[in-house]
Amino acid sequence: MQFDDNANLDTSEVKDVRGSRIPGGRATVGGGIVGLIALIMGLLFGVGPEQLGLTEGNPEPAATSSSASQVQQACRTGQDANTREDCRLVAVVNSTQDFWKQEFQKRGGRYTPASTVFFTGRVNTACGVATSAVGPFYCPSDRQVYLDLGFFEELRTKFGATGGPFAQAYIVAHEYGHHIQNLTGTLQRAQDGRQGANSNAVKVELQADCYAGVWAHNATRTPDESTGRPLITSLTDADIQDGLDAAAAVGDDRIQEKFQGRVTPESWTHGSAEQRRQWFYQGYRTGDMAQCNTFR
Repeated sequence: MQFDDNANLDTSEVKDVRGSRIPGGRATVGGGIVGLIALIMGLLFGVGPEQLGLTEGNPEPAATSSSASQVQQACRTGQDANTREDCRLVAVVNSTQDFWKQEFQKRGGRYTPASTVFFTGRVNTACGVATSAVGPFYCPSDRQVYLDLGFFEELRTKFGATGGPFAQAYIVAHEYGHHIQNLTGTLQRAQDGRQGANSNAVKVELQADCYAGVWAHNATRTPDESTGRPLITSLTDADIQDGLDAAAAVGDDRIQEKFQGRVTPESWTHGSAEQRRQWFYQGYRTGDMAQCNTFR
């Protein structure tokens, strides 16, 4: 996965609050392996910590002056994205939003951007206070994606994914898939409280995987507004395999087998490893969001 060295990164799309102290409130589910298992079973790569009954918090994370400018100072060009993880994620956010803005325009709609928040430990959101154990998530109430970058190492060490830059990109693109669902009105289908292999919760997650694949299909041909050239210059077959592997690693059946020793499809919220792979590849193969109807 390579970026245009001469492209300008738009750091305004990312809020960096790593190292901040979050005043007030606490998550009702703590860290550690017990909290981790409880949270990942319900939310990994999901939507809003309010689904897990986390306490209410301030709608915006509070940043310290020492942390808030990390990406603004360090992430200026595509060359930075080729050498730093946080800058790479800024570039992925830029590319993802470039694509969806243009896609909405083609379809006669208007795309509303969503910020990504980098945090460590815990963070206040309009959906409640979340800890790092929640994993990456999208909060529909404030239309922001939340990432603790430490999760990417856990994806490899705890969940057995091969990792790699595009595995990280897949995660970001999946969360922006939830933002697309929020804008198009399909996200609310997951709010009926039901679980299981055929639930709307699973169908929403699989559609977000498909949308991530749609972006990946188009990433190397989506012009960046600042240069008129694609921000991402190359994606290899190995990159896509890393994305497919990451999708499978967080399938409900894989996680249940690993952490509880048995598979219980009636409690699924995200879909099986094979389903997640299948729908990411469906989006990547077709490059067409219309082919991502998981509700049929």
